[in-house]
Amino acid sequence: MFSISSELTQISIYIFILQLTFLLYNPITAQELVKGFTATPDSSVALFQPLLNDSVGNYSFGFLRVDRTQLVIAVIHVASKEPIWITGKSPVTRWSSKTSLLFNGSLVIMDKQVGVLWSSYTDGERVWLSYTSNLIIDRVDDIGNQRSLTLWQSFDFPYNTLMENQNFTSDMTLVSSNGLYLMRLGPDFIGFYTKYGVDPSSDSDPSRLYFKHNPMEAKAQIKKGGGPIRVMLNPDGYIAMYQNGIDPVDVQPFSSFQQPGTGNRRVTLEPDGNLVGYYWTKSSWVVDFKEISSQCDLPSSCGPYGLCQPGKGCSCLNKHTNYTSGRCDIGETRTLNNDFCNEKYDVLRRTGIELPNKEVMNYTIMSSLKQCENACEEKCPCWGAVYSNTSGFCYTINYPIQTLVEVLDETKMGYFKMRHGVKDTRLVGLWVGLGLLCGLVLLLLIVGGVYLYKRKSRGVMGYVEEKGVNGGGVGPYKNLESSSFKSIELSER
Repeated sequence: MFSISSELTQISIYIFILQLTFLLYNPITAQELVKGFTATPDSSVALFQPLLNDSVGNYSFGFLRVDRTQLVIAVIHVASKEPIWITGKSPVTRWSSKTSLLFNGSLVIMDKQVGVLWSSYTDGERVWLSYTSNLIIDRVDDIGNQRSLTLWQSFDFPYNTLMENQNFTSDMTLVSSNGLYLMRLGPDFIGFYTKYGVDPSSDSDPSRLYFKHNPMEAKAQIKKGGGPIRVMLNPDGYIAMYQNGIDPVDVQPFSSFQQPGTGNRRVTLEPDGNLVGYYWTKSSWVVDFKEISSQCDLPSSCGPYGLCQPGKGCSCLNKHTNYTSGRCDIGETRTLNNDFCNEKYDVLRRTGIELPNKEVMNYTIMSSLKQCENACEEKCPCWGAVYSNTSGFCYTINYPIQTLVEVLDETKMGYFKMRHGVKDTRLVGLWVGLGLLCGLVLLLLIVGGVYLYKRKSRGVMGYVEEKGVNGGGVGPYKNLESSSFKSIELSER
């Protein structure tokens, strides 16, 4: 009996060691975090360190590396590694062993030297992740019925993405990953804004409206004073706008509208300023919707001082400037304080152009192009002006010049300021090329001259030495007045 018991004990210990070894080398990510949880970044992780999964394994919450050295806590789509949500709008801290994430009723990011960097400021009992990617902190509200009370959820603090059934309200903002574009709700519209001309990380908000979606109001109308609107991505494949109630006042259908078999859906405010809808095909995200359908309607599709040609692509406002690497080669475009106060500038004029977002820009009616130009020239914060000779509309541009649109109408003209010293890159390239060619020719002439000189010099010395050796009595310094030496001397000249 003793031997059998010993053998069973040994087997149990062996099984325990195997299980422990398996857990150490094959860690299982939790599906729930409770009070007392803490974690630090693993230096060996290249991109994402999971800490919490949803029940079906579609989404994961954990540490995400940004720019190799920075860290945010994030929710990602596991299969594609696409970030769905991050803390704040920018990296929180460095990827370091001094950083830790803990749950003490609040989710908290700590730095040993700095202290608390971010907190959910809650008093919850657990953290979990829904199958729709919503990170939730809750506590049991009714012990008998096991009902939970949600204290905090990531769906209330979106980053650049909206997921299925996630409400987007007037208190929320989507921000593109580069920080240049925003999406907000107005009283009766979805508005898209840009922060060109300011530091994207700045808290100041001189954002400019570049696109507006108003409801079609075919079946319902938004009532003034009837309360704020909200927007939601429907799993059937459309963006719906609501105002008080469950019936939408506006619907924007996707290409796969009401088609069965589509996977998870999301809409993301992309770095080009467009709101794009996707669905997951079990292997990739497929584009299913674009809020702005034309490239030329995007705020900066061709970059600073670019010209978008519908159906053709991009060129430059300055006809003599090259469009390479996705932008115009115009050098530095920044000015002091992002305006032309106390700074010299050059002027560029172009006909057959208009603004891509003129429908949402203010204008003044003026009698001539010159008057429109003067209105901009006299104001140092003004970067340019676009004028229509037929309507008299004058649009002044009080932000760094971005992409303009080419039109077949010579009565639409533009006046643009450029930082002083910006060169015509084609002319610069031409002069550089000519300079290199002339230098090469000069070098060849010098090398050829030196070669001929040395060759002739060797011929003279050989001749003199040969006569001296054969006893002709000439020698290198003898009888310098002889006719033979004079003939050689003349030939050298």
